Amino acid sequence: MRPTGRLHLGHYHGVLKNWVRLQDDYECFFFVADWHALTTHYDDPSIIPESVWDMVVDWLAAGIDPEKAVLFVQSLIPEHAELHLLLSMITPLGWLERVPSYKDQQDKLRDKDLATYGFLGYPLLQSADILIYKAGQVPVGEDQVAHVELTREVARRFNHIYGREADFSDKAEAAAKKMGKKAAKSFAGLRRSYQEQGNQEALAQARGLLEGQQNITEEERERLLGYLEGGGRVILPEPQPLLTKASKMPGLDGQKMSKSYGNTIALREDPSKIEQTLRTMPTDTNRVRRTDPGDPAKCPVWQFHEVYSSDEVKEWVQQGCRSAGIGCIDCKQPVIEAVLQEVGPIQERARQLEEDPARVRTIIEAGCAAARRSAAETMTEVRAAMSLHYWGA
Repeated sequence: MRPTGRLHLGHYHGVLKNWVRLQDDYECFFFVADWHALTTHYDDPSIIPESVWDMVVDWLAAGIDPEKAVLFVQSLIPEHAELHLLLSMITPLGWLERVPSYKDQQDKLRDKDLATYGFLGYPLLQSADILIYKAGQVPVGEDQVAHVELTREVARRFNHIYGREADFSDKAEAAAKKMGKKAAKSFAGLRRSYQEQGNQEALAQARGLLEGQQNITEEERERLLGYLEGGGRVILPEPQPLLTKASKMPGLDGQKMSKSYGNTIALREDPSKIEQTLRTMPTDTNRVRRTDPGDPAKCPVWQFHEVYSSDEVKEWVQQGCRSAGIGCIDCKQPVIEAVLQEVGPIQERARQLEEDPARVRTIIEAGCAAARRSAAETMTEVRAAMSLHYWGA
């Protein structure tokens, strides 16, 4: 997530609640993308340091658990930049120019000069962010699937160029023997079935067979995967998109909640200000007087009810609004109570974290150390594959 200001309810419903669920089922890496923030805020980076701090506090307050997930700051792991540089040597320029968000963001941010390599190349930096941890899945919305597909293409190209060792087949056969006679024979049969007949079921079975092997190293497993698929050793595995539900969190004006629209409610907004903001948010413009019937479908407040209210409350709103049985202030009250109830525990945890900055720093330092260990392992393989290892380094 890019640190460009305090987090709001849109971030919470669109990303953080999903992250909290994922950390219980996966080994997760969550990082503050401060280099990515520079792609659009390079001319005034002063907002970034404070935003990094606020973001980490908000993550922890929202329920991200450093005992379950790795939390770190991107720029503190220089291996990201190194892999980005090395991947840039093999990535065709056209691949970056065709990323859908490239021209889309340029159109939306016309007030900024985005004719920079940093902006053009940020999808490749994203690819490096993913590939350096050999991520199996990347949680994204449908609008970001193109970024994951670019990452898959880059990984595929890298493996094709650098995974073909001179003695690749001999090493793969030697690794297969280490699985045991029965498993090696089964693997050979499945490999033939896939390569000669295109049997996708055989491919899936062979992958499963390799996944369950305890007698081979991770490097040997990756080499056998490449041998299975007819390529070279898989140095950078291709990630898959893990589609997440699109956020339904509306802004105060009915559009998507976004700082650029000025329609947000910050997670740590003062409760009295939250209440005042919700009380004065716009409603159905056709309902001028209290006695005028309204249409919830034309009212931004109704979109908040769809997020926060029970079926019973929503039915009360539908009937009361259409019949003018309730006023707009009455309609807003359940939303106000629900929002305050949701942010209350988050704000309390955030206050405790703000009072203990050493704890937050310790969490980030530990996360950075864990991330760098993982990133360093990948870079050792990448450098070796690209013949960039000297004097045993």
